[in-house]
Formats: sequence, C-alpha cells, structure tokens
Amino acid sequence: MRIRVVEICRLDLVLLNALRTSVGEHGRRPVLIIRIITDEAEGFGECSALGEPTYTEEYSDAAEAVLIDHLIPRLMRNSSDDLPVERRISSLDAVRGHPMAKAAIEMALLDAELRAREISLASYLGATQSNIPAGANISIGTPDEVIAAVAQTMVAGYQRIKCKIAPGHDLEVVRALREVYPKVVLSLDANGAYDYDNPEHRFILRALDGFDLTAIEQPLAPDDLLGHARLAKDLETAILLDESVTTLGMLRVAIALGACDGISVKPARVGGILIAAKMHELCVDAGLHLAIGGMLETGIGRAAALAVGALPGFDLPGDLGGSERYFSPDLTLPHELRNGQLIVPSGLGIGVIPLENVIASARVRNRLFQAS
Repeated sequence: MRIRVVEICRLDLVLLNALRTSVGEHGRRPVLIIRIITDEAEGFGECSALGEPTYTEEYSDAAEAVLIDHLIPRLMRNSSDDLPVERRISSLDAVRGHPMAKAAIEMALLDAELRAREISLASYLGATQSNIPAGANISIGTPDEVIAAVAQTMVAGYQRIKCKIAPGHDLEVVRALREVYPKVVLSLDANGAYDYDNPEHRFILRALDGFDLTAIEQPLAPDDLLGHARLAKDLETAILLDESVTTLGMLRVAIALGACDGISVKPARVGGILIAAKMHELCVDAGLHLAIGGMLETGIGRAAALAVGALPGFDLPGDLGGSERYFSPDLTLPHELRNGQLIVPSGLGIGVIPLENVIASARVRNRLFQAS
C-alpha cells in the first residue's frame, strides 16, 4: 500500500446533548478527520481529542498541530514504499505521546488497507458479535435532573446507564435514582474526582458500594494506581480504569498492583485500534472485565469502537450510544438504536462511508499533503 494523499480536515460540531463531567462540560465538539488515499483505496480516521486538555493532556488544537507539523510529515517520508499498516504506524514512534492523533492516522490506514482487501474491520479483529448493547452517559446534575435524564434515555430504548459523579453530586443522586429505578443496569464514572486519602471521599465511595452497581469507573486520579489498588480491595463493586490506562505498559502495572477489576477500552485514548485489541487480549488472559467506551465520536470513530466492542470478553456495560444522542446530522449514516442494541458495521474497512456534504458544511479548514 503506497500513500498518494493525506488530508486533515478540522470540523466544528455541536453536541445535541451537552455532557457535564467532574472536569467540565462538553457542548461544542471540535473534530479532526484524516483521509488517506493510497494506490488501492481511500480510508478515513477520526481524532477524538476534546476541545480542552481536561480529560487527558491531548486537545484538538494540539492534536491538529502535531499531525500537521510532525506525524503526517513522518508518514509521508516513505509514502512511495509498499508497507503494511504496522510498519507505517511504527514510523511515528519517535514522536512521544499524542495517542489520539496517532490513532486517527492508524484508523485511516486500516480503513484503506481493509477496503483494498475487501474485508471489514470487525472480521479483521475477530469480532464475534453482530450487535452490542448500547449505553447512555448521563451528565452530572441534581437528583431530579439525573432521574429525568435517565427516564428520557430509557424511553428511547437504552437499558444500560452510566452516570457521571463528583463530590457533592454522588450519594444523594444515586440513592434517589435507585429509589425510582431499583433494577436498571447502572454504573458510575468519576473521571478521577475522588481522593481515597480524604475521609469524606472514602466514606462516599464505600457507601456507593451498596447500590448494586455494575462498576465505578476511574474513581481516583489517573496516576493513583496504589489508591485504586486499596479501593479495589475494599469494595465489592468492580473498579474500572479509564484515564489511568494509557499504554500496554501501564495496563500491565495496573494488573500487577491489583488496581482494577477491569478497564474501559477506548481505542482513541490508547493510541489506536491495534493497541486496543492487544489490551483486550491482555485483559482476557488476566480475567479482567471489559467495557467499550466512547469519546463523543462521530459516526466514523464510533464505527471503529463498535468493531472493538464486538470482540469476545466485553462483559460490562459500555457507553456507546446511537447517533441521535450526539449529532444531527452525523458524519455517516446514523448508528441507530434497535432494541437496546447497536449494529456492528459489517461493510468494508471500518464499515461506514463518510458523508462528504456533511463534512463540507462543518469544515473550518483543511490541509493536503501529497506524495512527491
């Protein structure tokens, strides 16, 4: 596969439902789309970096800069060579970090290569499910606000709920929600808002253990693996890591410390689909739970995440929802909720075709790189 053209396109989208977390609110959604044209096919990738460096260090402006100034130029240095995706991605290793930017390039390369080979990403990865249970993220709010939001999502057909929590928006909210919905499949996500050395925080986390939760995701700071290990021993509820797991090495450390009962797998956060698949294998071998996570992606990134989430071993509620919760119109034909499930794309490559007119209408700027 030889690269002919790489295009980076900056879009500005508006989320249909703003998401409030312990670290801020996401209403507008800057998106970077990568299009790679090879001598055999073209492929698309999505960079899921958010607008501000609050979820991780990466954010959209920085991702755009590193793609333009460093990653794409390195990718183009051997564009005329016939190389597989793994070799091309390895050429980016000299650039430290920036996993979401690298994941966008990898997704576009895989999409192009698999289209040329006439196979789907799901088949390539070894997916065993044709659809997966959908999940809905619920913003931080008052008990009444959260109950109303959960009611709305359940009417829409969602059967798995994940509520964002933070100190001051936790125990009272969960207690009220359980009074109204005692049987709903419920998990919580703190985005690292608690400190297990804080007696009040420790009391709250232990109290939450009594509400029949499927999991508490990233309760403590990303670098507090020792705190997570203490918490995992103290609670019956499964502790999932998200922001803490940035590399295969960090996952191995977390497993060795007993810092989690499972992880939320987000291909964009860890550097791409191929690394996410390796993390999946490592977790299955270690007997850990798996949940497929989302990054407020458009239909492009969501298609890739669905393929990963269709691998065997994903046994906890994920938070991938239908397009109707995020964008109208989406950048692809919508991912639709059907009986509480999302269909795993089975088309060639990542399985979806971007809608060029929608991309054009949301485009802020673009940049082309052509092989010499």
